[in-house]
Amino acid sequence: MELHILEHRLRVASIAKESIQLFTYGLIKLAFLPAANHVLLLFAFARCKFFSLTETPEDYTIIVDEEGFLELPSSEHLSVADATWLALNVVSGGGGFSGSQPIGVTKIAKSVIAPLADQNISVFMLSTYQTDFILVRERDLPFVMHTLAAEFTILRVVNGETVAADDLGITNGFVKPKLVQRPVIHPLSSPSNMFCVTSLDPDTLPTVATLLMDVMFYSNGVKDSVVGNEDSGHIRFFSFSLIEGYISLVMDVQTQQRFPNNLLFTSASGELWKMVRIGGQPLGFDECGIVAQISEPLAAADIPAYYISTFKFDHALV
Repeated sequence: MELHILEHRLRVASIAKESIQLFTYGLIKLAFLPAANHVLLLFAFARCKFFSLTETPEDYTIIVDEEGFLELPSSEHLSVADATWLALNVVSGGGGFSGSQPIGVTKIAKSVIAPLADQNISVFMLSTYQTDFILVRERDLPFVMHTLAAEFTILRVVNGETVAADDLGITNGFVKPKLVQRPVIHPLSSPSNMFCVTSLDPDTLPTVATLLMDVMFYSNGVKDSVVGNEDSGHIRFFSFSLIEGYISLVMDVQTQQRFPNNLLFTSASGELWKMVRIGGQPLGFDECGIVAQISEPLAAADIPAYYISTFKFDHALV
């Protein structure tokens, strides 16, 4: 298998929910509008190539490349992780992620997630309809490559072309850690919502842009987050990703019902997913092995799962 290091240098940030209006203009430009010198809504000319926005009950988490990050205003309501991140993508059969079947975080638990956890390398996960992205700190890349070189052919994307990744100079071998059990140490909870993981044809985006904007920025008023939701076990969760022209959406079935019939891509079985939220208090970025704690036992039981890390908590869909 191949491990691709994408060329995007990414920032991870959190926007306070009560302050989302300060950032709506910039976020709408990133998600829906082309670069200034193009009049058509063509994703080849998008303002950034890697954009993901996830709303949780606590905040909005944004993952965006450096070009897109410049569209966001500086504000005390924007908390930015101090590292620059790189996205890794496991590819079977040599194609790009856009043409491959979703691998699922449980399929890469043993080959990627666990080895990185064993070497105390922290990861930030983003599962999409198309594939799974493993985000690592840019400064950790030499250790990541050294850890995974025996399992993968490691390639780097440069100006859109896939080339052999350079040896970054780490020659002393790591001591292979002893196999140890990784107990789940953070509290788990499961909201009552049922979720779907879906996509849509980019050409149809203009027809639902207004609806998407409403869902992303204007449907989360005080009454929505307070009245009944906690008592019924529902939570607010919506994730939109636009990565190299491919759209991924994660939403609950109530939100899905707002979209026109036959617009969203779904599996033939119409699969729905339950969420497991990881963490009783904000997890931070320095602890290693959280994704492995969840994905390894799921992989051992052959349970497929999506995994979305956010600024404060992690989320698995099973």
